[in-house]
Amino acid sequence: MTVVLTGATGFVGRQVLRELLERGASVRVLIRDPSRLDALPTRGSLDVVQTPDLFVEPEGRLTDMLDGSDTLVHTAWYTDSSDYLTSPMNLTCLAGTLRLASAFAAAGGKRFVGVGTCAEYDLSASVLTTETPLAPSTLYSQCKAAAFQVLRSFFEAESFSFAWCRIFYLYGEGEDDRRLVPYIRKQLQAGQEALLTRGEQVRDFLDVKDAARMITDVALGQQEGAVNICSGKAVTVRQLAERIADEYGRRELLRFGARPENIFDPPRVVGVQEDLN
Repeated sequence: MTVVLTGATGFVGRQVLRELLERGASVRVLIRDPSRLDALPTRGSLDVVQTPDLFVEPEGRLTDMLDGSDTLVHTAWYTDSSDYLTSPMNLTCLAGTLRLASAFAAAGGKRFVGVGTCAEYDLSASVLTTETPLAPSTLYSQCKAAAFQVLRSFFEAESFSFAWCRIFYLYGEGEDDRRLVPYIRKQLQAGQEALLTRGEQVRDFLDVKDAARMITDVALGQQEGAVNICSGKAVTVRQLAERIADEYGRRELLRFGARPENIFDPPRVVGVQEDLN
């Protein structure tokens, strides 16, 4: 079985690639810059196909790149933390994703696994199951939700296998330095204060490596439809920050309440973890 993976050098994709290879899978990556691939396990096999921009490739070229593949794991998307929530690049990613799906069907693929976000849900529900209504509020989450809905209908009509992995709050290796956990670690390592909100927000945090294992379980399994990629555990931002600070013995450097609260930030976002077996 050949698994095609997009976004193999991204925060999530690089961990999914490692997990697939460790399980002995034959993987083909569609990638812009092969030099950014990390050192990889010796199990499995890797085929590298270079593309200047996956999201603007014509469908015929995509079909050629996907020829002979059984499963497609699509983790690629625009994710620059400075503007990904509002960037017009989300529209390019949406259009490119739909074109990719059409090409995959034309190439004779069997199973499409996409990666979405918990922000597709109505976050006022606080505890989120795959049955929670969708109510995306940003361009990013709206485009992800649109991709899910269109792809679900498309693959159902074509009798293809389709799963959509909704990721919750990830942290870990390869994370953007501007995000919460790397920021806290950077400040503490330098012996400087970490300026934070009160930290009362409740979140469902998950290490990216654990997320990759769950996504790979879905990719190599038979689960259909939406799947929550989460821990199922409620943790406040304050608790997470204190846990990190305790590694350095520097809780006194955490300055809770030094930053204003985001009034648009939902107070509680926790997922319900499902059995992926």
